[in-house]
Amino acid sequence: MNDFDAVDFFRDESLVADPYPYFDVLRERCPVQRETHHDVVMVTGYEEALEVYHDTVAFSSCNSVSGPFPGFPVALEGDDVSALIEEHRDELPMSDQLPTLDPPTHTDHRALLMRLLTPKRLRENEASMWRLADRQIDEFLARGECEFISEFAGPFTMLVIADLLGVPESDHETFRAELGGHRRGGAIGSTDHAMAQNPLEFLYQRFTEYVEQRRREPHDDVLTSLATATFPDGSTPEVIDVVRVAANLFAAGQETTVRLLASALQLVAERPDLQQLLRDERDRIPGFIEETLRVESPVKGDFRLSRVPVTVGGVELPAGTTVMVLNGAANRDPRQFEHPDEVVVGRANARQHLAFGHGTHFCPGAPLARAETRVSIERLLARASDLRISETAHGPAGARRYEYVPTFILRGLRTLQLEFTPTG
Repeated sequence: MNDFDAVDFFRDESLVADPYPYFDVLRERCPVQRETHHDVVMVTGYEEALEVYHDTVAFSSCNSVSGPFPGFPVALEGDDVSALIEEHRDELPMSDQLPTLDPPTHTDHRALLMRLLTPKRLRENEASMWRLADRQIDEFLARGECEFISEFAGPFTMLVIADLLGVPESDHETFRAELGGHRRGGAIGSTDHAMAQNPLEFLYQRFTEYVEQRRREPHDDVLTSLATATFPDGSTPEVIDVVRVAANLFAAGQETTVRLLASALQLVAERPDLQQLLRDERDRIPGFIEETLRVESPVKGDFRLSRVPVTVGGVELPAGTTVMVLNGAANRDPRQFEHPDEVVVGRANARQHLAFGHGTHFCPGAPLARAETRVSIERLLARASDLRISETAHGPAGARRYEYVPTFILRGLRTLQLEFTPTG
């Protein structure tokens, strides 16, 4: 389809499988361009994306997840809508989550999260990843095949974050039952229905119980550290503040890492030359992960709302403008990345990608996602040879059939059927 003006990016599923030609057309016309269906300004250029991400004075993150749906609850009139944003932000979806908060509230809550994601705790968590990865592989290895997302990526990432946050092992199966399956991603930026106000009830309930219990009965464990973490000024957060931080890390971290893992294994299984390179030179795996993040960003884009009139990339935007910063487009901007559609292991500037966002809202779970992906690739390469795409499920090389999660926010496969030869 070449008539992209007629395509509704937010509701038309024709762009779900391959949005990149659409991004290219927008960028070539103007890297800051208003689309006509929902009055959203689409930012597809790399430098222009950085302008928006770094300007927390002119832009609010209150709509970062919802964008134009359901829209702001009142008309945004005047040259400064900051007061209206503060008055009505609680009426927007996911308004209690870290990505939608603005400084100084965001600063305090992010600091609370970073007190949990300490280098020491991340090292301890990575040590357990190897065991968790092998345990998950054990469940399907002998068959010589697996549906990678439901049999490895989903359970593995869930258990890794459960371990990071100190969820008791006796509760792991309950979490797996409640949070597993293919429900993930259906509500976040769905192309066919509006997003629910708060899809995190299970996590809120469980972490409220954990935090309240550890505040009453402290132990020498991660949950106690979670329950007793303080804001930078030394004050003790309300229980709900701690719960929100934990729930956001759990839900958002799992969902996006699942998509990253699937994209990485899809590339490895599609390209025997690449697979052999990573087997022979394991030190190349981190660079490959950065290139996967760049070329298949798990988050297509992030929204902002302009508080005041502002200029981005030479384009003037009035106050109250909904902006979508398209990470997936900026990461393929040829002005920043040479031959942007090619996967180049060892690309010198691959780590400059915007897959984790940038600036104040840079994803705090980035080190965790990188470690999970590296461990997964290393263990799968060590225990399975000749990783390949199932032709029965996805068709022959050159005529593959892949289904992608139908959302305008996330980028990821629904399923990935792999075949391999077990080696140990």
